[in-house]
Amino acid sequence: MAYYILSIDQGTTSSRSILFDLQGNIVHVEQQEFEQYFPEDGRVEHKPDDIWQSVLNTTKAVVEKIDAKQDKVIAIGIANQRETTLVWDRKTGEPIYNAIVWQDRRTSVMCEGLKALGKEEMIRRKTGLLIDPYFSATKISWILNEVPGAKERAHRGELVFGTVDSYLLWKLTGGEEHRTDATNASRTMLFNIHTQTWDDELLELFDISKAMLPEVMDSSDYFGVCESHYLGYGVPILGVAGDQQAALFGQTCFREGMAKSTYGTGCFMMLNTGKNALVSENRLLSTVAYRLNGVPTYALEGSIFVAGATIQWLRDGLQLIKKAGESESLAKQTSLEHGVYMVPAFTGLGAPYWDPNARGAIFGLTRDTGIKEIVTAGLQSVCFQTKDLQKAMEADGERPDVLRVDGGMVANGWLMQFLSDILGATVDRSTVSETTALGVAYLAGLKAGVFESLEALEKNWQCEVRYTPAMTKEKRDGFYKDWCKSVRKVQSQ
Repeated sequence: MAYYILSIDQGTTSSRSILFDLQGNIVHVEQQEFEQYFPEDGRVEHKPDDIWQSVLNTTKAVVEKIDAKQDKVIAIGIANQRETTLVWDRKTGEPIYNAIVWQDRRTSVMCEGLKALGKEEMIRRKTGLLIDPYFSATKISWILNEVPGAKERAHRGELVFGTVDSYLLWKLTGGEEHRTDATNASRTMLFNIHTQTWDDELLELFDISKAMLPEVMDSSDYFGVCESHYLGYGVPILGVAGDQQAALFGQTCFREGMAKSTYGTGCFMMLNTGKNALVSENRLLSTVAYRLNGVPTYALEGSIFVAGATIQWLRDGLQLIKKAGESESLAKQTSLEHGVYMVPAFTGLGAPYWDPNARGAIFGLTRDTGIKEIVTAGLQSVCFQTKDLQKAMEADGERPDVLRVDGGMVANGWLMQFLSDILGATVDRSTVSETTALGVAYLAGLKAGVFESLEALEKNWQCEVRYTPAMTKEKRDGFYKDWCKSVRKVQSQ
């Protein structure tokens, strides 16, 4: 009999289900995209049932690939798009509104009001976060205020809130479990990362009933049992983490100072700060990297809202390319001195600017500018934004000189070399590209006793390609200076 761990990687534009063997090797993968809804400028929503059905379909499809008579899934791990907010009926499980996606900026005015009231320092001190529409608290508040009768229902205990992990856990366990892990809780702007508890002062500020909130567990913990009718038998859910923390775990960045950067829809650089929740003086976030046996490990994080989404826009919006993969060959044909800068602030700017009202622009267009220059500028924007994060970390005393990278974009070798050049740092691409799913497989496997320790997991990590800087400092600084000028032009204040 063969045994497997099932990872559910629920992302912003698609859901993936991946079977790992007990050595951490990928055996089968299934993926399904689902629709994005943009009801107004700066608003991004998902239909909760689209999320659920994509998870259900991929999970069933991947499990059908193994022999039900001989093989068995012994544990499930869930990784999820973070901050995306759902509110549903405690009895029926029916959502009262669409999922409001992490990219959504509808609560910008509410956030400005909180800043005007002088609440940012208190919130930052407790949560490690800055006041921004990105996080769940203002999204919950918006739903409760805008959906008729929701506030009253919430105070009567009829409604519950969850990030996507909680919603999936609720569905998989037939409404038996309303839980989350510490990494996801730390992204809500309601969780005190120092006491590891929901914070009463913050709940009062946002007028959110504590009864709505899920129980907070370790990242490697017993979350409940997936009902037998999904896989043919009950399977314990033993690992949960927000996607970026899961990627950090999958990259085995267990030691202080180790860093990873994930290039998916957005880009997220995360640096392990150990037992110390570092307070950034440069508008980065302090967050829970993972929590094991009740003990949190912290990280410093920079979040970029638009990375792979830039290439999606060039493909689907402008229709300059037919496939994302074409971007690499176009970039190889383009001189680095093309002079075009794209700032993809489609839903505002994330770290370190935190400007929800900034909007995208392309600068430096001339009569000679063509498709390949614009596409190359789109790729380079991802690297320049990563440089912004590196500079902020450096100013906080934590410069990452080696970066472990993952996500769909890292298959682009040109992009990874330019990233190394512009950072002036080593960029390591691991042999396993699905590090987010691997991270929760590791967390579930630790709880199941499949993996002995973090030290044992570290030995699993292997570098597939190492990129080292080949650009002069003078050239690097020149490109970055022009990028900074372009960003200043799109900022709203």
